[in-house]
Amino acid sequence: MKTKGIRLTKDVLDAALAGGTILGGGGGGDPKKGRKYAEIAVDYTDLRLITIDDLDEDDVLLTASLVGAPNAANQYMTPKDIAKTVEILQKNCDFHIGGIITNEQGGEATVNGWLQAAVTGLPVVDAPCNGRAHPTGVMGSMNLHKIPDYTTVQACVGGNPDTGNHIECFFEGNIGHTSKMVRLASIEAGGLVAVARNPVKVSYARQNCAIGGVSFAIETGKAFLKGLETSVEEGVNSLCTFLNGRILARGPVQNFSIETTGGFDVGYATVDGCDMTFWNEYATVEKDGERLATFPDLIMTINAKTGEPVTTAMMEEGLDVYVITTDKKNLKLSPTMYAPELLKATEDVIKKDLISYLDK
Repeated sequence: MKTKGIRLTKDVLDAALAGGTILGGGGGGDPKKGRKYAEIAVDYTDLRLITIDDLDEDDVLLTASLVGAPNAANQYMTPKDIAKTVEILQKNCDFHIGGIITNEQGGEATVNGWLQAAVTGLPVVDAPCNGRAHPTGVMGSMNLHKIPDYTTVQACVGGNPDTGNHIECFFEGNIGHTSKMVRLASIEAGGLVAVARNPVKVSYARQNCAIGGVSFAIETGKAFLKGLETSVEEGVNSLCTFLNGRILARGPVQNFSIETTGGFDVGYATVDGCDMTFWNEYATVEKDGERLATFPDLIMTINAKTGEPVTTAMMEEGLDVYVITTDKKNLKLSPTMYAPELLKATEDVIKKDLISYLDK
């Protein structure tokens, strides 16, 4: 297996973090934290990204993720915590793991599973649960919530032992209930936990994951970084060309508000007359009453001075940013992104219509 696929080196990591942060659409975690853990992984072993076609149909894939509010002040996690999630599942379950997949794309999310794979000797599989970031765990659960008798297992670890917040959990049950328990665990841990969850066979993942989503993030990053060699403007233009997207606005962030509640970051901002809402990820952009982009369309901000992709947790009043978007059809998305019942939770929080825009 080690001779197959793309070797995940530090150069590939640079592109994965840049492209992943952009495809996070405002969420998906902090790329600085993602680099911290992924650099350990690529230094530790000959880590490989393989295609789903490199595995047998009955091989089991395990999802690696992080759950929490990106802006939470008391987050605490170590590499040992991340690796221990797989260890907990191996102790409590009897399935054989064939590879690790990430739950979504983002500054941390794109490299979710790299450390677990390196430590266990498993490959990273290019079949993420989703090709962009999303707010709820069920959105990254490969439509398993639609299987009435599916029982999942989830292990989560995180929190600072010095403050009494360290937590290690194993949950077994349906997708909805176990995902809620993991979210609650992230709150108790100070805002963030590492998670290993949702074992599925390759045959199932093939129909319900965003196949090729990690390599797409890497190529997105390459296009963006290549443009940045000339200027920030060229980087943004190269990115929009690659994604078949467009620039919606450029200017200082105004009317910025963010609140961490229920394990999520919720808020809004205005840039050059464009009003934006977010629930971890950017959800809507409107200008003069016209809807310009709607989740799961990609909406993202780029620092106009430095070229750094800006997540919602990194936003601040007065920051000069570009706002870009591309239509959902230009992304590698899982079927869950088109499930109205899953978008309803986001609608309820941001108080904006999303579902009627799914077919537009």
